[in-house]
Amino acid sequence: MYLEPRVASRLSVIPEPIALLRKQIDAEIITADHPEFEVARKTQDITFDVVPYAIVKVESAEDVAATVDFAREIGFPLTVRSGGHSLAGFGVADDAVVVDFSKMKQVSVDPASGIATVQAGATSGDIVAAAQPYGLALTTGDTASVGIGGLTTGGGIGFMVRKYGLTIDSLVSVQVVLADGRIVTASKSEHPRLFWAIRGGGGNFGIVTEFTFQLEQVGLVLGGDIVLPATRAVVRGYLDYVTNAPEELTTIAHIMHAPPAPYIPEERVGEVVLQILTVWTGSPEDGEHALAPLRALGTPVADTIHPMEYGDIYQYTAHQNMPHAAALRMMFADGLSDRAVDEILASVASSPSPYSIIQLRGLGGAAARVGNEETAFAHRDRAFFVAIIGIWLDPSEDPAPHRAWTAEIWEKIADEGSGVYVNFLSKEGDARIREAYPGKTYERLVEVKTMYDPENLFQFNQNILPRG
Repeated sequence: MYLEPRVASRLSVIPEPIALLRKQIDAEIITADHPEFEVARKTQDITFDVVPYAIVKVESAEDVAATVDFAREIGFPLTVRSGGHSLAGFGVADDAVVVDFSKMKQVSVDPASGIATVQAGATSGDIVAAAQPYGLALTTGDTASVGIGGLTTGGGIGFMVRKYGLTIDSLVSVQVVLADGRIVTASKSEHPRLFWAIRGGGGNFGIVTEFTFQLEQVGLVLGGDIVLPATRAVVRGYLDYVTNAPEELTTIAHIMHAPPAPYIPEERVGEVVLQILTVWTGSPEDGEHALAPLRALGTPVADTIHPMEYGDIYQYTAHQNMPHAAALRMMFADGLSDRAVDEILASVASSPSPYSIIQLRGLGGAAARVGNEETAFAHRDRAFFVAIIGIWLDPSEDPAPHRAWTAEIWEKIADEGSGVYVNFLSKEGDARIREAYPGKTYERLVEVKTMYDPENLFQFNQNILPRG
């Protein structure tokens, strides 16, 4: 069996400590001598090359608690991997014990009450598959493979955010393993401060093993893709409309090079376009009326809008499941000037990769009716989501041009926004973490962190330091 040199070097330190954990749990534990280790340690980001001490494929909250106790007592770093989409790569770390939730993906739905219990390894696609037969749904991630664990603890800005709010707005309770190994339930009535912090504060306070959600009646949606030529007038029209549109309309727009999708005319592939992914939750007739202003912005390159099951929208983002690398900067904004729009359009036209995008989302609606102080997600009053994403697919490719492209456009437009969505935050330092949790939100999180994780065992995240 061939082992990467960095992997082989770990073999001499494995046997003794890990034997202690193997005696306590029956879960599969993958170390460097395991034939699946090379695959198991990989992440979605092709640039991350880390060698953990052990990957524990937990199957219960008790397995998680035993693993937490083991890492704490032996003094090993501890990481958590759910869907594996962490932009900052926090799911796996060198010499760490990894709590891997890939075997905890069960979703149970009570169709009468609309209550769903979801294990932490479930993905957005898993939830859709379980809920859709009953005409139920939840605001889930942009891609089917997005894990519910990271999505929810970061807040959850998804395809129905304007109608049904953030993912956390449907959260009833969570089961959490704490730093001392206790397994507790957090809700508005039990451990309420912990419940407040988990809803947007990330993995700082414990490891969530199970989520309980109140699903919504959705049924068919009007969804698909409207692709328009990317001009200042078109982008301005999109921005002006989407935050004032009926809240049944949620969109995710990309300024990008038109991809070779089956519905894109061959002669238009590579053209800079505004792609508007759309989900309308309401009657098709009202949806057609609500979409008319978007269609009127220009002559469409393509228009695939039609009645569909909510989960069918993932056909349009399936390519995002493939391994790739990304240089990313993100901000919230209350508006973008014509200057910023022009800079964005010019940057996409000259991007070093045909896959790079600028993402725009109109917010508001149901998410904005919850106060900023009610959860640790404190950006509910912002109008727009703006992300610069430099993407490349070849791990041997020099990342410098893509990172430079992202940094250049960020420098040109960053002064028009503030704040950041923690799920779209790379390793950018403490100042940016404080932007994710502005004002009193950060101080409240410090208090909860000090209460539940005073030794900062859970530090592989956008870390809130405890007092001390």
